[in-house]
Formats: sequence, structure tokens, C-alpha cells
Amino acid sequence: MLTAHHLCKSYSISPILKDVSFSINPAERVGLIGPNGCGKTTLLRILAGQETPDEGVVTAPPSLRIGYLQQGFAAGDHATLGDLIRQAVGDPQAAEAEVARLASALSAQPDRQDLQTAYDAALQRLQVIAQGDTGQAEGILKALGLSAIPQGQLAATLSGGQKTRLALALVLLGRPQLLLLDEPTNHLDIEMLEWLETWLQSYPGAALIVSHDRTFLDHTVSRVLDLDPETHMLREYTGNYSAYLEQYLAGRQRQMAAYRDQEYEIRRIKQDIARAKQQSLKVELSTTPRQPGVRRIAKKVARKALSREKKLDRYLESDERVEKVRESWQMKADIFSAEFGAAPRSGQDVLTLENLAVGYPGCAPLLEGVNLYVRAGRRVAITGPNGAGKTSLVRTIAGSLPPVAGSLRLGANTRLGYMAQEQELVDPARSALEIIQSAAPLNDTEARAFLHYFLFTGDDPLRPARELSFGERARLSLAALVAQGCNFLLLDEPINHLDIPSRARFEQALAQFDGTVLAVVHDRYFIERFADEMWVVAAGSVRQNF
Repeated sequence: MLTAHHLCKSYSISPILKDVSFSINPAERVGLIGPNGCGKTTLLRILAGQETPDEGVVTAPPSLRIGYLQQGFAAGDHATLGDLIRQAVGDPQAAEAEVARLASALSAQPDRQDLQTAYDAALQRLQVIAQGDTGQAEGILKALGLSAIPQGQLAATLSGGQKTRLALALVLLGRPQLLLLDEPTNHLDIEMLEWLETWLQSYPGAALIVSHDRTFLDHTVSRVLDLDPETHMLREYTGNYSAYLEQYLAGRQRQMAAYRDQEYEIRRIKQDIARAKQQSLKVELSTTPRQPGVRRIAKKVARKALSREKKLDRYLESDERVEKVRESWQMKADIFSAEFGAAPRSGQDVLTLENLAVGYPGCAPLLEGVNLYVRAGRRVAITGPNGAGKTSLVRTIAGSLPPVAGSLRLGANTRLGYMAQEQELVDPARSALEIIQSAAPLNDTEARAFLHYFLFTGDDPLRPARELSFGERARLSLAALVAQGCNFLLLDEPINHLDIPSRARFEQALAQFDGTVLAVVHDRYFIERFADEMWVVAAGSVRQNF
């Protein structure tokens, strides 16, 4: 269906992709994983034809319909939901006119291959529009929870989850034969995640999926492409994410065992060479020219030792040498225990909600009659459908949204740290260094060393936050909370933009943190390992599950 041949791509002198080759077969589901910034989005853009590689080619049938879901949806300030849907579905009259125009041009110049290709594509597009004109749009919008949104509403006013679902709907409305999905699970609630998994299982086309949702990958893909940030090359693994992880860890163990055996053999050879040289020198010093036979043997031993030494040097510089297993590109967990451990201990009751109502002035409350409490040290996961009021509840607890009714109370000595879903609390004009220094009394050297734990290296701490990627801004938000010494973390979708290694480290970090955590999260893999209590937000209320 589609094949990438030896793709290479660099920005300035920094390589992104190196000799990347793979194929996607009809009806196949392939996962593409790797840390943030390793080149996954660049690879998808090349496959979608939005970027050109420096070397290599992508081959696919000219009629192949590719649907590309980009990360981050930007529809423009004045585009309405109805405008975007009509654009995605297509205009039958315009499509018919294009087919007629190309047919006329082709009859005048029948030997032009480019006109024939364009005519075939236009005809296929007309057929797709005709097939999709039977309520397909309504069905997809309903399944994705968008049918109740007025067609005249501006797309820019939608929530993060609604934007993600709308972008996905617009891609699906084009009836693609190959889906390129860049983080399709961002901002989706568990119900929508399960719908998308079911839809992909019955989807007749192929899909290449970039996702950091490990449970989603387990349920959807049958092959994994791992893009290495050091070598910039791909390695293929058969099976879903869990199968990949098992193979990957087994490979690391084999590599580490081979590395240890190699190092043992290198030490043994070096010791043998040193002994031979020492023995030859000892013979030369203890004999005279009157003993030419003995000296001749000693020189022969010395030459043999020198030959072995050169051979060893060539091996150490060759590609045959087994490299030591590198640490994965991920956040370092020790900073959390060290810094969080210095935070003051809170009282037994960290948060109390009494008959709380949450909402906005002039509107009906989103949530009413909320009577809940959080004890010290608890890990509470807040989940529920998008738009149910989870973020509004968190914003009310954080103090940025006044309660409509009732009250909430923080416990004695509770120091709350709030991480917002859209990272709007990160000042885009300030650098990471300035943000950390505003959160803690650190000089430049101390602040840069602190940020290094969150993978800000080189000139990264000096870049304005608006130039940082989604994942970098998430790490910066987390770093600011750490610097403040909080003992109660209020996290709204904290891992949305973190890659898989950083999600795993984030889980380890929270496990070491001895404070209290209240987190809005839809990552089922994360919930299973993190939460000892759940708040389910739905139908205007909050239900507590243990």
C-alpha cells in the first residue's frame, strides 16, 4: 500500500531521520513510538506529502486516499463547525465540474499521463463524496459526541477534547484508505477511547498511529515501529505494545549480557598483552647479546603482543563492538523524591468539599451537591466524559473559578500546586529559566542544574516557553510545581503530551511522592498503576469509587 525507502531528513546540521525504511500493508494497524522530538511527526508529514525528505522516496498508488490527523487542531478564528464539515464532505457540484474539465482536457490530449492521473483521482473523489452523502457525517459526529454542538459554533471555541474529536471526524469523513494519526487519543475520555478502538478494529483501511497511550496501542496495533532518538533509525517489532515492550526489554538484557562478556574478554586480552610485554622486557633486561636465541624468542613474543594490541584497537573502533545499553530518554525520578521530600507535611484532611456546586455565572451549574473529601497521601483519579465538568471542578478547587454554591476547604499546612490542562499557566514570553527562578530562589547555575532533571539541556532553558513543544511545556509546568515544594498536587491531564518513557517515569515519581495527588486523567494504563481512588464525573454529579 505504502512504502518508505531509505528516508533521511535533517534540520540544519541536526539529523532527524536516517535510512528509514518500512512498508504499511492493506488493513494493517501499525504503531509508531519514540520520545518527543525524535521525528515521529516529521515522518508522518513526509508520508502525507507535506514535507520532502532530504534523501529517499515514498511510494504509493496515485489513487491512495490518505487521511492525516495532525497533532494540535487549528481551524482558524472564523471557521464554524458546519463550514469544516461541509469542506471535509466535499461539494458534489464542484467535484462534477472538475471531472468534466479534466475529461475535456484528456480528450484533447489523450497521451498526457498527468491528466489521466488527475482525472482518475477526481473521479474517485466524486465517488467518495457520493458515497458519503447518506448520513455518514451525522453518524460519525454522533459517535464522537459532536452532534449536539450547533453547526454555527466557532471551532476555535471548542474544548480541547472537542477539537481533537472534530479533527478526527473531519479526517474520517474523507473516507481515507490509509490513516496517519498523530496523537489521536489526546484529550479523549475513556468512552471515546473505547469507541475509537472499536472503530479501528472494524476499519477496512490501514493505519499508522503515533500514540503514547499504551493501553490504546495494546488494543489496536499488530506491529510497532520504534524510532530511536540516538541513531534516528527505525526498529520493527511484531505484536502490540506489551509484546514490543517484552521484546525490547529482552533485547536490552541480551545486549547488556553481551556487553559484559565483551568487557570481560577485553580485560583478559589486555592482561595477556601486558604480561607478554612484561615478560619480553624482563628477558631482554636479564640476558646479554651472547644469548641471541633467548632474546630472539622474547622479541617474537613482543611482536605478537603488539600485533594483538593493534587488532584489539581495531576491534574497539569498529562497528562490531557491542555498545553499552543506554538509559532511555526520560525524566529522572530522583529529583521528585529529593525535592518533594522537603515539602511540609499536611494535615490528615487535605481537601473537604461540602454541598459544592460548580459552574459559570449566568449558566446552570455543571455539578451540584458534591460532598467529598481527600485524605493525606491519597491518589485520586478524576475521570468521566469530556464536557462533564472535570476541568471546572479542578479549577474551582485551585481557586481560579469561584464555587456557585457550597464550600471547599484546604486542610492545615496544605500547599497546593496546580498543573492546568492547556498549560496556560506557563507564561509564553518567559524562558524556562525565568519561570523556575520565579518559583524558587535559585541562581542561574542552580536553576539550570534543576531543569536538567527535566531534560532541559544546552540552550533549552533560555528559549521562550512559546517556542517549546507540548511535551516540553508539560515538563516545565511539572518542574515549576516541584520547585514550589507542593504537598498537594492538582493535575489536569498531566501526561497528555508526555512520551511513553516520560509517562513511565512520571508514574515512578508519583509513587515516590509522599504527598497527596488529585489528577484528571484518561490514560487507563496510568490509572491502573496510580490510583487508589476514583471520582467519576457524569450527569451533573461526582461519584466516588474505591
